[in-house]
Amino acid sequence: MKIICIGRNYTEHAKELNNAVPTKPVFFLKVDTALLTKNKPFYLPSFSTDIHYELELVVKINRVGKHIEERFANRYYDEVGLGIDITARDLQNEAKKKGLPWEIAKSFDNSAPISNEFVKLADLPKNINFKLEIDEKQVQNGYSDDMIFSIDKIISYISQFYTLKIGDLIFTGTPSGVGQLKVGNKLKAYLGDKLMMNFEIR
Repeated sequence: MKIICIGRNYTEHAKELNNAVPTKPVFFLKVDTALLTKNKPFYLPSFSTDIHYELELVVKINRVGKHIEERFANRYYDEVGLGIDITARDLQNEAKKKGLPWEIAKSFDNSAPISNEFVKLADLPKNINFKLEIDEKQVQNGYSDDMIFSIDKIISYISQFYTLKIGDLIFTGTPSGVGQLKVGNKLKAYLGDKLMMNFEIR
C-alpha cells in the first residue's frame, strides 16, 4: 500500500507558503507507518518545533492501473475520506533551502492521520466540501472544485510513474489556512456536515 501526497494543489495554499503555483502535479510519498487511524492522539515529535496540519481529501484506489488515461481515471476510485498531512515545517524549510527531499518533514511515523470511514462519491455532491476545526474554531475550508489538478488528472499523471494498486491512498492537497499544532489541540474534520475525524494533540 502506497501513500501518495500531492503538494501545492490549491492556489491560495501555494501562495501562503510563498511557493510557485505548479504547472504539473507535485507529489511525494509517505511510508505506511505514517498512517494514524481510529482517532488515536498524535504526539508531537521531539525532532521538530514547528509541526503543521494540512487537511486533505483522500482518494482510495479500487483497482490496479498503469498509464491510465484521464478520461478513464474515474474508474479507479469510488469513495473519498479525509486525512491530515502533518508536516515538520522547520525541517521542510531547511530541506527546501538545501534542495533536499522532503521526506524527513513529511513521512515520519503517524504523520498521516486518516478517517476510519470513506464515503461513496455517489453520496456526495460533485463539488465536495471539507473543513477542519481546531478547538471548535474553523481553520480550513476547502472545495474539490478549487483543486489546480483534479482527482482524475492526478491519477492519470501518477500512473505514468507508479502502478496504482488496490488500497493505495492519494492525499490530494490542502487548501489555505494551515498552521501550527500545539499540545492540547482538539481537531475535528468534516466531509460536508459529516464528522470524519476527532482526535487530540499530545
